[in-house]
Amino acid sequence: MSATQPFTAPNPMDAPGYKWGILGAGGIARKLADAVTQYTQSEVVAVAAASGVERAQAFADEKGIAKAYGSYEELVADPEVDIVYVATTHNNHHEPAILAINAGKHVLVEKAFTQNEGQAQQIVDAARTKGVFVMEAMWARHLPHMYALRAAIARGEIGDVVSVQADHGQPIAHVERMKRPDLAGGALLDLGIYPIAFAHDILGGPDSITAVGRLTDAGVDAQVSMVFDYPNAQASLTTTMAGRTPCQAHIGGTAGAIEIEGTFYNPTRFTVRRLDGTSWTYDGRAENGFQWEAAEVARGVAAGLTESPLHTLDESLELMRIMDEVRAQIGVVYPNER
Repeated sequence: MSATQPFTAPNPMDAPGYKWGILGAGGIARKLADAVTQYTQSEVVAVAAASGVERAQAFADEKGIAKAYGSYEELVADPEVDIVYVATTHNNHHEPAILAINAGKHVLVEKAFTQNEGQAQQIVDAARTKGVFVMEAMWARHLPHMYALRAAIARGEIGDVVSVQADHGQPIAHVERMKRPDLAGGALLDLGIYPIAFAHDILGGPDSITAVGRLTDAGVDAQVSMVFDYPNAQASLTTTMAGRTPCQAHIGGTAGAIEIEGTFYNPTRFTVRRLDGTSWTYDGRAENGFQWEAAEVARGVAAGLTESPLHTLDESLELMRIMDEVRAQIGVVYPNER
């Protein structure tokens, strides 16, 4: 990490305003709509639901959105829409994203980017051919406490990083989309992406991966534990959809440690504890949290960029490659991969 890492996240209200369209009308789409509308200069002008215009209209009425479409094709053809947010299920990120890209829209794709590296590569190839801005919605990377945390490490506050630990467990195994292999269900893509992306943010790509998992009767992963090995560090990461875990993270260094409160991927606090007995706490708690990633997209579009320097397309590809390897080791294959 560069010692010039910025300590403070840019103010989302300082980003230029654009008009957003949302593909998908679920809970995650609601959170993004609220973030854009309440905490940025942008606005959501359209929403589409593949299940029909009725669901899209209900979402639009709830959120005060002007236009509701019953197909993704209609929304991406809307000339008023500048940026498209893909909020569909994991198995269906790549096709809507490519649809929007080919229509000349800038795109934010909900994490995990896709269900596998091959689909991710299709998005990246389309984006680079078309020259539009595309980013994975790895919202935690853009939060204020992550800016401050990266800056603290870059300044040498805890010496050399030798250990990263992170967990993410929620009791959501009963949720229909989590049960279903055809929707790329399971803990890894929905929950495990957070500790994996956190370790990747701090340490980069691992040299080797060791993973064990427990599968449901349907064949999706209910629980996964992973060890990532690096030349001078290791990351110990766990995820489960069978129960609640602390959802905390810890970074150990040769001169101290950083303890990130649960939930570590939400706007939160962390404490630096140095071996010399000194300590300090950063408080990054805030409402919602999606506004920082939305603002990152807006700044990138305004600057004429095609990807975020804070979370590049190559990093999204590597995250998918990592999860492909984890799934290979624990034996999870989605139906459309057979």
